[in-house]
Amino acid sequence: MFRFWGSQEQQAQPHPQEDSSHSWYPPPGVSSTNSSRPSTPGSSASNSFNLQRPSERPHSPSQVSPSEAAGIIALLKDKSVDELRKLLSDNDAYNQFLLSVDQVKIQNNIRDELRKETLQLARNNLDKEPQIMELRNQCRIIWTTELAAALEQLNDLERQKEEILKFYSPASFINRLQDAMNETDKESEMVNRQLLEKEIDLGTFVQKYKKLRTSYHRRALIHLAAKTSI
Repeated sequence: MFRFWGSQEQQAQPHPQEDSSHSWYPPPGVSSTNSSRPSTPGSSASNSFNLQRPSERPHSPSQVSPSEAAGIIALLKDKSVDELRKLLSDNDAYNQFLLSVDQVKIQNNIRDELRKETLQLARNNLDKEPQIMELRNQCRIIWTTELAAALEQLNDLERQKEEILKFYSPASFINRLQDAMNETDKESEMVNRQLLEKEIDLGTFVQKYKKLRTSYHRRALIHLAAKTSI
């Protein structure tokens, strides 16, 4: 069942009653690179003997600091060869020893604390589920009513803005100025016709015609300057 290294294998067979204090342990700090569990003297003593648990499968090398390895070795240094063999062959014994290691206890305590915190967070989330559903319903109502009305108002304002920008654009200004010039010119012609048909006297004609032609020429100059600048 077990295979030992070199001459130690020859010594173990003819002397089954050999003292258990024989140096079966490696120097402190030597750790195994073929086990996924924290290094122990049983797994790190490759210089003394090579034992492998039946149920053990190959894993990637574990990284254990020398101080941790030395601490685990200190736990095993007083155990007999039979006890070490039992740790390597008996899953229950191995697990019991593993759970008694301080580093494992610390990790288990951390795991338990994290599990409790996770469960508490899950309970808190479940307790807030009705509130979340209520807020979701309110958001849906806002989306279908208030938001829709606000979007429609925003679209109206956008249209108004476009109309205002179009109205006060340079091209629109020039067109409106041209329309005003044409309208003033028509009014001038009408006043002239009224004079010829003697509908108004000469004094009234001069006053109206002068005012209309002054407005016409002022707009014409502005129109010419605007077209030149554009």
